[in-house]
Amino acid sequence: MSNLLWKSLVVSPAVLGATLLVSTTAIAAPNTTTEVSPAGQASATEVVQQPEILAQTTIDQVNRYSNEGNQNNSQSQVTSVSQFSDVQPTDWAFQALQSLVERYGCIAGYPNATYRGNRALTRYEFAAGLNACLDRVNELIATATADLVTKQDLATLQRLQEEFSAELATLRGRVDSLEARTAELEANQFSTTTKLVGEAIFAVSDVFGGTSGDNNNTVFQNRVRLDLQTSFTGRDVLHTRLAAGNAEAFLLDTPVVTNEGTQTFQVGNGDGGNSVKIDRLTYEVPIGPANVYLAASGGRHSHYAAVNNPYFFDQTDGGNGALSSFASESPIYRIGGGAGIALNIPFGQNSGILGNSSITAGYLASEANNPGLGQGLTNGDYAALGQFNFSVGDRLALAATYVHAYNGGAGNLFNSGSTSNADLVAVGTGQGNALLGEGSSNSYGLSAAFRPSDKLSISGFVSYHDVTGFGADDDYEAWSYGAGVALVDFGKQGNVLGIFAGAEPYSRNRAVFAGSGNDVPYHFEGFYKYRVSDNISVTPGVIWLTSPGQNSDNDDAIIGTLRTTFTF
Repeated sequence: MSNLLWKSLVVSPAVLGATLLVSTTAIAAPNTTTEVSPAGQASATEVVQQPEILAQTTIDQVNRYSNEGNQNNSQSQVTSVSQFSDVQPTDWAFQALQSLVERYGCIAGYPNATYRGNRALTRYEFAAGLNACLDRVNELIATATADLVTKQDLATLQRLQEEFSAELATLRGRVDSLEARTAELEANQFSTTTKLVGEAIFAVSDVFGGTSGDNNNTVFQNRVRLDLQTSFTGRDVLHTRLAAGNAEAFLLDTPVVTNEGTQTFQVGNGDGGNSVKIDRLTYEVPIGPANVYLAASGGRHSHYAAVNNPYFFDQTDGGNGALSSFASESPIYRIGGGAGIALNIPFGQNSGILGNSSITAGYLASEANNPGLGQGLTNGDYAALGQFNFSVGDRLALAATYVHAYNGGAGNLFNSGSTSNADLVAVGTGQGNALLGEGSSNSYGLSAAFRPSDKLSISGFVSYHDVTGFGADDDYEAWSYGAGVALVDFGKQGNVLGIFAGAEPYSRNRAVFAGSGNDVPYHFEGFYKYRVSDNISVTPGVIWLTSPGQNSDNDDAIIGTLRTTFTF
């Protein structure tokens, strides 16, 4: 009797460890955080990665035991071993364990009561169950209720313990190793609530063709972003992003300053010269059925609104989508930005003609921090967006967008909320972009994405902009449109071949730009993102601009780029 109790106490750490392992892994395994994303733009990110999850790879068999049947992240008490369908009732161990479970209720199982695996895995399952029963017996003895444990049951436990001695020893060693690794992870983890997501871009680029080619040199540019993603509930996310870079766009041969051909890594470089700046401070959280987006700084419409341009758009001028800012998203999402609030409200999910649909509304002010007259949250520059999103399954998505904006002085229409930093003006000709003074604008856009197969994506957009200036000859209209085709996993899993064509924002017959040209500035782009590893991709590509500055007399410009993106 004393020998059995000593053995039971020796095994108890393994018993307790296995029991805790089963419960913690069953509960922690589904705890991934889905980042709040606009209108169905899925991006499930694991904001808080539990140490138990990281260490599971070291004990594959125990992991499978603990997760089997865990469909609803819940456990139910098994009252009879007969509920374990993979255990043969003819085995003596089955009979013995059945008696112990029914007498002491010492095994927690899962709702579907199915444990799959080979014979060795089944023995580990029984070893874990035996550990639980030994733990229960020790608990009864420790609480002075040992009279509830019969000598016959103790003898049965001893026989089972001897039969499964190898599995118990292995389980105990693996649990000890798991505890040591977990302690090390907890001692050295960055944060229990925050995950660091980084991106570094190295790019070699040059422009060819006529005077534009002669006036520019080959450049080696960079941009780095460090995004601290913090979750307090597992469903929300606070973005605190630092950015720095030295990339600048090429100066094309036009009499009017143009932003055609600007590439994504040339946007949002802080203050340039590799100086560091907080370029995004936003918080996203679900409240009831709605997703709420709050921006304290660096807010963008494309953070919360569906842009419907998969494989070209990458989290607001990221380094894994199209080369150019124009091919990344419709210019309508670059009207205004800064600080404000947005809501995305779903309705008609999985039913009726509306299917998975939602309404998106947002308000961003460019000078929300300035208390001066004619500025602030409501009296300064602002842009209010409304969008209706409609999708048919996971193959077709449509959106109709309206943006009303006000600008208190001269600047640019597509300024992403900046009134001073030119590196945020990423698209359009001077004629289609330049605001000569105070005025308002009404913009209308349509976008669509169609995925006929898992390997092919087709997307496009069109936008119209009606600008009403408060000065003479300040009124004008601008147009933009584009479409792209993406071949997914082209040549290798994770690779993308993208082709995009369209017209960057342009405006004809503006009196103040008389004689500068009324041609349509077409934009053609091709790129191939080659995935070197999970964290490194290399993207060579070409951008061909016809009639830059809306003037066919200007030589076409061809931009060649080799972009390398590191994500961590």
